[in-house]
Amino acid sequence: MSQALVIVAHGSHLNPESSTPTYEHADTIRRVGAFDEVVAGFWKEEPHVREVLRTVTADEVFVVPLFISEGYFTEEVIPRELRLDGWAEDAWESDGTSATSVTLTAADTGQRIHYCGPAGTHDAMTDVIVRRAESVTGDPGVGEGFGLAVVGHGTNRNENSAKAIRYHADRIREMDRFDEVRDLYMDEDPEVDDVTEFFESEDIVVVPLFVADGYHTQEDIPEDMGLCEDYRDGYDVPEPVDGKRIWYAGAVGTEALMADVIIERAADAGADVGDAIERVRELTRVAEEDGGAEAPPADD
Repeated sequence: MSQALVIVAHGSHLNPESSTPTYEHADTIRRVGAFDEVVAGFWKEEPHVREVLRTVTADEVFVVPLFISEGYFTEEVIPRELRLDGWAEDAWESDGTSATSVTLTAADTGQRIHYCGPAGTHDAMTDVIVRRAESVTGDPGVGEGFGLAVVGHGTNRNENSAKAIRYHADRIREMDRFDEVRDLYMDEDPEVDDVTEFFESEDIVVVPLFVADGYHTQEDIPEDMGLCEDYRDGYDVPEPVDGKRIWYAGAVGTEALMADVIIERAADAGADVGDAIERVRELTRVAEEDGGAEAPPADD
């Protein structure tokens, strides 16, 4: 039986680049032949989530939300737009970071849908954050002598937003790789504005847990941290701030290894992906360290 992968993301009417990482990860997954069909659907762009299931012919569909945390979009908007028959907000039985998958039927297409938890809460996301630190510093062994700030939006409207950030910060802290690891936020304490006050390390890597670069990651956070007074003036990486060096990485979702998280989500839900996880890890490592390379050929 053929199987399809549908990656669902927010998208934007205002920032046409917000969908670029989603398409790039879909291209990577398509190149390694993990699924018979790989498509993307968006809330704010075309193809719309409501119609995306009609763009694949497979009866078996794995849907992975490219969102950082569980909440309104993953628990209400996406299931509603996909018309998942029998969906309930407690279907994942999650504590806010432990969503796995649930198998339901799309009411209008009759397809069997394996609806997965968001990419952002999967354990493999921890590896992507670390890889992001490696990429921005150019050092695959970065850690000793460095602090790491994992930054989220934070909001009083959804406690799960901060849970995902804390979860990955805790996992990285347990690795004992970086001298210090802190979770910081834009809209709640501890705030990223005061990033240098939370670290003794002279070098601090800052990785925002956002799917795509946009207003928050390109304007708000750099200005709030003091990298620049006006984001349009630009800044260096690293940029000196308060006697420390800030290595600002930009949105974690733009990291090529993110494709691995998406595949792992689907694999956990029962997708037959063969050796695609290993192949994607190899492909993204080559692409990032050597400036691009041909993908290994897909299995026949």
